[in-house]
Amino acid sequence: MPAEDGHMVDSLRSLVSYSKGTSYIEARYQSRFMTDVSFVNGSLDRIRVVENAGCGIRVLVDGCWGFSSTNNMSKSALAESLTRAVSAARVLAKSKKNKVKGLAESKMVRGIFRMGANGSLSDIDIEKKVQVTREAEKAARRHSGMIKTASCIYREILDHKAIVNSDGAEVEIYDSKPEFGVTAIAKSGGQSATAHEGIGVTGGWNDLFRKSPVEYATTAAARAAKLLKADYAKGEKTTIILDPGMVGLLSHEAIGHTVEADFVLSGSVVKDKIGMKVASDLVTLVDSGRSEIANNAGGTILVDDEGVAAERTAIIENGILKSFLHNRESAHAFGTASTGNARAFQYNDEPLIRMRNTFVEPRSDKLDDMIKETRHGYLVKGARNGQADANGEFMFGAEEAYLIENGEIKELMRGASISGNAFEVLQSVDMVGDRFQYDIGTGYCGKYQPAKVDGGGPYVRCTAVIGGMQ
Repeated sequence: MPAEDGHMVDSLRSLVSYSKGTSYIEARYQSRFMTDVSFVNGSLDRIRVVENAGCGIRVLVDGCWGFSSTNNMSKSALAESLTRAVSAARVLAKSKKNKVKGLAESKMVRGIFRMGANGSLSDIDIEKKVQVTREAEKAARRHSGMIKTASCIYREILDHKAIVNSDGAEVEIYDSKPEFGVTAIAKSGGQSATAHEGIGVTGGWNDLFRKSPVEYATTAAARAAKLLKADYAKGEKTTIILDPGMVGLLSHEAIGHTVEADFVLSGSVVKDKIGMKVASDLVTLVDSGRSEIANNAGGTILVDDEGVAAERTAIIENGILKSFLHNRESAHAFGTASTGNARAFQYNDEPLIRMRNTFVEPRSDKLDDMIKETRHGYLVKGARNGQADANGEFMFGAEEAYLIENGEIKELMRGASISGNAFEVLQSVDMVGDRFQYDIGTGYCGKYQPAKVDGGGPYVRCTAVIGGMQ
């Protein structure tokens, strides 16, 4: 990373000490190295190594935010950027009616934070990253004659941040987030089936590749070939056993966004439900900046971009809605504390309320028992993209759906989607497994700007609508 510990903090401290009539100043330096390598059908599709560095400055003046950024870190350029931010806030304050009433009192974090990494990404040369991507894509194509298309991508983000604000935060953060994924498409006649296998973590090279890259490829290819022969799922409302990836997707998309305080203020379905029962007693749903229960979760952050510790927030505890997700502004509006959920993707982005690692906590049920106690239903695996709205209504795709009849796994079905109201689905939960996994770390949340997030949980049994083609 380019700057020595403490050097950038000193520069930002000097900037923040110059108040210019503001009630709050926040200066956030970020240097990012991002590497992308991708192969498609035996050809090197892309190698990209990009560095972005600069400083974002946010001020609060007369109840309005002003923001400016610059990639010039000279003293004069930073002072000029601060002036622009103040001017923007003052102009806005002349016409804006709904102004910021204040920021919640928060204990500001100070110090240097380094994410643990087993195998520094900086020590692995680009040739090695190209090699593993090429070999995995090749292994996927050669696994079966039915695999007609394959692709593989390796990506890493290396961040160095320094955050200083006028309320006392002084932090320096070093972060490392690699990801790897293989997609295989099987075809026969006019039929095709797609499967994806991947992983995204906070950590190093050895954290990412706990199993070999080729194993991800062969798993994806074998699943695509198997899906090609499967029948389509039948649509019905029935008992569903969700795998950790599906649980993570439900937790993030269908629940997590409804409890982000900016969406709550806009009228989400949970607006007046704090303290009310919204799920089964078996459900405790958490959003945490820490990598709890399992290591190396992809959305791990130790400090948010307002200088607040990014710790554990129980959104739902034993079925009761306990908390929304807050930055300092929304926390003040609700008369509570910030939950450390203010995040900005790059230096020229303003911090927004964003999730980190969102998951359902495990209980004691065994997957085998869930299956044995299901007369009719489906085991659903392999989260794919979907959609959810502010009312908690959702529809998510799944790669695999295994029919369960009389407590036994039967044939594999494809083309499945899961839908319903997330809170009704959580109310129906009657078994929660004991095996926990994060499983959506290759994804990015897209709320106005990207953010690395993760989610997961144990296997969960519930009632939902499974859809498919006849």
